[in-house]
Amino acid sequence: MTVKPAYFDNLRTRALHAMCRAVTMVCMMIALAFIVPKEGHAEGWITAWSTSHHPRFAPDFILANTPPKSVTNQTIRQVVRLNLGGSQVRVVISNDYNDLPLTIGAASVATADADGNIIAGSSQALTFAGAAEIRIPQGSRVISDPIDRDVAAFDSLAISLFFPSEAFLDTYHWDGVQTAYISGPGNFVAETSFEPVATNASRMLISGVLVDAPEGAKAIALFGDSITDGNCSTVDANHRYPDFLAERLHAEGHGNVGLINAGISGARLFKDGMGESALARLDTEVFGQPGVTTMVIMLGINDIGWSAMGLDPWTPIPTSAQIIQMYQMIIDRAHLQGIRILGATLTPFKDSFKGIILEGYYSEDKNQVRKEVNEWIRTGGAFDGVIDFDAAVRDPGRPDHIHDDYNCGDNLHPNDAGYKAMADAIDLNLLIGN
Repeated sequence: MTVKPAYFDNLRTRALHAMCRAVTMVCMMIALAFIVPKEGHAEGWITAWSTSHHPRFAPDFILANTPPKSVTNQTIRQVVRLNLGGSQVRVVISNDYNDLPLTIGAASVATADADGNIIAGSSQALTFAGAAEIRIPQGSRVISDPIDRDVAAFDSLAISLFFPSEAFLDTYHWDGVQTAYISGPGNFVAETSFEPVATNASRMLISGVLVDAPEGAKAIALFGDSITDGNCSTVDANHRYPDFLAERLHAEGHGNVGLINAGISGARLFKDGMGESALARLDTEVFGQPGVTTMVIMLGINDIGWSAMGLDPWTPIPTSAQIIQMYQMIIDRAHLQGIRILGATLTPFKDSFKGIILEGYYSEDKNQVRKEVNEWIRTGGAFDGVIDFDAAVRDPGRPDHIHDDYNCGDNLHPNDAGYKAMADAIDLNLLIGN
């Protein structure tokens, strides 16, 4: 099977969208810097939950878009779990990849129960520059006004958005691993529950939750692909490796660190596909986030695996030197921003997708590139530190295979236990910079 080149067309439009997003993020950060906090509140803001967006897949792509194309006179409710607490909350809503403006007629934040319903009495309306309704221009983002709300790490919030007129869901995150609920006709943002007409496990339009930063708070961006994204982990369980890492940070006394999950399933270093290329989204997903002091990068396996097979047959397998060159450019850009960057080794993938349409994802030549890249990550000295995820999840007796105990079944992605093993393998002092 091949994916038609049409999917990668319209590069000029995407470049303009990327420019709009970068300018928007800079303006947002400037605006936040001039907010005068209420007495007793921290002066800064920090990301307590996030997801990275991408445009809809083309109709001929191997994966289907999970959200509907649009909604009209409907409410969407999505549940997020915070990894940092505070006394004020703001929500970031994105219209990054839509070619049309987007109108939100009402929005709310509430405490969510295990079924995605609102706990009675916990709902608070969101406003935008004092108004309940906001029209978001194409290719841009908005941040809600602060609301006074005491939240703790690992609180689950239900974010509800009502769309009075047709709203196109062209900005979304396919692999959300969390159930979203779409209503029938009506505004249900303040209702404790509603009967959904559709559900899916993607993230639509919401891209972040900010809290007023605790004393000495910092953010760490985890920049990666499906293994950072949590593909194959249990839906609604918060069992991605960033989730386990957040729990470990708090358990070991590091409660002032916010983790930004900047993973997109299928993401690559060199090319667009399932999301934009690494360099195209660095500004928005890492550098434009408040309080980032460190980033972890785990990217490259899709550049290796997608090439010379059905997903991207016209692209040759990249050399390790080409991947290393891309890493070096990302390292340089992070250092120019004063951000530490840790390199994570690429995990084993022998026999990935064996017996199904994507079987060509793995070959011995591709695996050799992965090994050479990992050797450079470990010994090259270019990163500010190394996280060895390869060692954490490989089978000692078959080091090119993911361990059976950690294999979700496709020989590429970890299961819940594998994601926990990855989180447990990280040196927290290295991660935080102590």
